[in-house]
Amino acid sequence: MSRLPRHLRDIGDAEEAEIQRQIASDPDDEELGEESARRPMSFAEAVRRQRGRPPAESPRRQISIRLDPDVIEHFKATGKGWQARVNDALRKAAGL
Repeated sequence: MSRLPRHLRDIGDAEEAEIQRQIASDPDDEELGEESARRPMSFAEAVRRQRGRPPAESPRRQISIRLDPDVIEHFKATGKGWQARVNDALRKAAGL
């Protein structure tokens, strides 16, 4: 008996054929085109392909604002999303 772990041992023709059949039937496995197979992805392309939330059409801007401590505590006491609620209250007060 071999001392190698099972996944490192030689596999038989039948097992290899089964593995190839499963690869061929995998809907998430896509073949690389001739162009993409020859050219490695650039750093800029990799950055653009990052996961996460897509950019907003009109992103919010970060500013610094001084508020009374009791106002901050009032909004923080309402839970997660308190900054969005401050924004909503300001929009309402400004008539926007």
